[in-house]
Amino acid sequence: MMQETDRPLRVDIVVHGRFHAFHLARALLARGHDVRLLTNYPKQIVVRFGIPPQRVRSCLWHGLATRLYYRLRDKLGLPDWEPWLHRKFGQWAAKRVRRDGDVSYAFSGIAEELFRALGKDYPGIKLVVRGSAHIRTQRDLLADEERRCGIPVDKPTDWNVHREEREYSLADRVVVLSSFARNSFLEQGFEVEKILLLLSGVDSSRFSPGASLELDRICRIRAGEPLHVLMVGTFSPQKGAFDLIEVARSLHARMRFRFVGSVPSECASLHQKARGLIDFVPRLPEFELPQQYAWGDVFCFPTIQDGYPAVLAQALTSRLPVLTTPNCSAPDIVRDGANGWILPIRSPSCFVERLEWCDRNREALASMVENMNQVSLAQDWSQVAEHFELLVKPLLGKGMARG
Repeated sequence: MMQETDRPLRVDIVVHGRFHAFHLARALLARGHDVRLLTNYPKQIVVRFGIPPQRVRSCLWHGLATRLYYRLRDKLGLPDWEPWLHRKFGQWAAKRVRRDGDVSYAFSGIAEELFRALGKDYPGIKLVVRGSAHIRTQRDLLADEERRCGIPVDKPTDWNVHREEREYSLADRVVVLSSFARNSFLEQGFEVEKILLLLSGVDSSRFSPGASLELDRICRIRAGEPLHVLMVGTFSPQKGAFDLIEVARSLHARMRFRFVGSVPSECASLHQKARGLIDFVPRLPEFELPQQYAWGDVFCFPTIQDGYPAVLAQALTSRLPVLTTPNCSAPDIVRDGANGWILPIRSPSCFVERLEWCDRNREALASMVENMNQVSLAQDWSQVAEHFELLVKPLLGKGMARG
């Protein structure tokens, strides 16, 4: 808990959706801070994450409109409403954020109107949170993936790029969630002082397996049963779906593959190619994911680009050895050969080779599972909240003297 000499921070977290915001808000509240969450989720859902309803400001109509738009966009051939939706949420938040706050922690894409409204007289610091790599890096990687896959890939538009770059400029600092994302900003010419690295976290109490589940996995591996290869998230080119199909095609006769999550409409052709190779489980609430991780023996995540994929930390906390790429938080939380392996992007053959190694070296794989609790690098949310304080307080300067 905070020392009595510390004054609670007044933090407004502004998020169009959920991302990691709900967990961070809960952890900061637990440390005694004055936190408000501005979101487009209904309050009754937010409170399930342990956040008191009086701490929530909900733009309910925006959440409903956004979900309806994305559900009907492709079916009805709707025009691009994203600019309007983003601006409207930003305008809504700008009217409700506290003008005497210490921190405005807003997610990229909806921060422009908010930061302009706060202006230069805002006594606190304006932080824009980028959940992925720099938006130009993301777009370049996804454009390359579109050419490789031969199907349209959902990627940032010129409007998205220009808007986010304005937000980066308006913010006092840009918060990134992994070293990979930080490096992408440095490569785009940002000064290191402009970037704050705040590694995301995981709910360790929820995803840590019980002794019996861990023993079941170890026994399964040592018994020589077909390995259970799991992936959780979105079945899309950005997440490496094209490569996952190739891996499953090479090994499906010897291993079982399961994907848990959503399949965007634009990925229907990839989904069709995966039939018979991968078992699909529809997207599940976070609270129901631990049982899916319990099914797995290894976690395969061949992502093309990510900031801090929550599923990677969840898998590691669930004692699942991971196979993933460096284009995410893996360099921060995966110790190669101890709790998983970091393999090149767009290299299904490398993933196949490593899975074959796991199949041949059952005792080594079982030992890795047994020892993963000794090499866990994923942070619990209480640690993230503490790190948040360490990053923010030195920036507040005279603002911290306000009573």
